[in-house]
Amino acid sequence: MKYLLVLLLVVIAWHIWRGKRVENARPSAKKTLAQPEPMVHCAHCGVHFPQSDAISHRGKHYCSQAHLAAASTTTPSP
Repeated sequence: MKYLLVLLLVVIAWHIWRGKRVENARPSAKKTLAQPEPMVHCAHCGVHFPQSDAISHRGKHYCSQAHLAAASTTTPSP
């Protein structure tokens, strides 16, 4: 009877130890993915990029200050 009690305590201790080990191995919180951003294209070169990186001028989007300057120096034909 004494050995049965010791065996029962060992099994309970093993389950507690294993449960804590598995609990520590799991990630505590899921990382959420960032929300997708609207994509726009450069009015000068046509490259697509996130709208937050765009330089907007007169309703058009540009990927860099150089492309904005290049587009503003050219005059559209009538």
